Amino acid sequence: MPVKISDTLPARKVLENENIFVMTDTRAQAQDIRPLKLIILNLMPTKTATETQLLRCLSNTPLQFEVELLQTATYRAKNTPAEHLLAHYKTFSQIRKNRYDGMIITGAPVEHLAFEDVAYWPELCEIMDWSRRHVCSTFHICWGAQAALYHNYKIPKYPLTDKLFGVYSHDVRDPLCPLTRGFDDVFLAPHSRLTETRVSDVERTPELQVLSVSPDAGLYIAMSRNGREIYVTGHSEYDAETLDKEYRRDVDRGLAPRIPENYYPDNNPALAPHKTWRSHAGLLYSNWLNYYVYQTTPFDLDTLG
Repeated sequence: MPVKISDTLPARKVLENENIFVMTDTRAQAQDIRPLKLIILNLMPTKTATETQLLRCLSNTPLQFEVELLQTATYRAKNTPAEHLLAHYKTFSQIRKNRYDGMIITGAPVEHLAFEDVAYWPELCEIMDWSRRHVCSTFHICWGAQAALYHNYKIPKYPLTDKLFGVYSHDVRDPLCPLTRGFDDVFLAPHSRLTETRVSDVERTPELQVLSVSPDAGLYIAMSRNGREIYVTGHSEYDAETLDKEYRRDVDRGLAPRIPENYYPDNNPALAPHKTWRSHAGLLYSNWLNYYVYQTTPFDLDTLG
């Protein structure tokens, strides 16, 4: 089934060129069904790239859904054209009375800051509190996961000695959990972060369960036991070249970054990287949409508590 998005969203042409079924608003208005309502709080500076990556992952499902994009009002992105934000993004004041089947809160490159020092922290806290009453299930990514674990459960983040940067293997703690259904016993996913949330802190929190851990990257997936909060510390949505772009950006800045681990063939940046986490990413997002959004959300969102 298709992804329903705005006729003018740049991701539309990219996804159509990849033979992904995209339905525009114009065509969807002729159908008499209720698609799932999703909202993405996009905190990444490269907003159009993140939009495309997430929509690509979400499209790997037979469910039809429509997507709204949300930005913070207290901090405006500097790397995205104002026209794009005006045409496709809303602020919290515009949607706060709405209810949604699912929500995604992305990461953000602010790990070097204490949570309270982030410019939009009070607004983000308000949105996270709102999501618990107005969204059936919320999927938090990387710094977004750390922020929510800190805000909701007072679980801290810790600085790493070296940046965690590359593609790492992960184990499944609970293969019977619907979110990890179909995962290989060992699977790959990218990480790019300066801080960590420790497994032991999550395990001491009775409302949470740990679903996946990496021997090298630590905590990967945790979930509230009612399924309404998903926490993923990596970036399964990344394109094949995303880590490469980050690496070359840091080289150009003279930062002498480490080569991303387990990423380039023969550890050679001159060779094009392979995307070794595509299947996992598709399963992760389709399992979330099916088991924790579609299967649990009420038909009448006004009854969502």
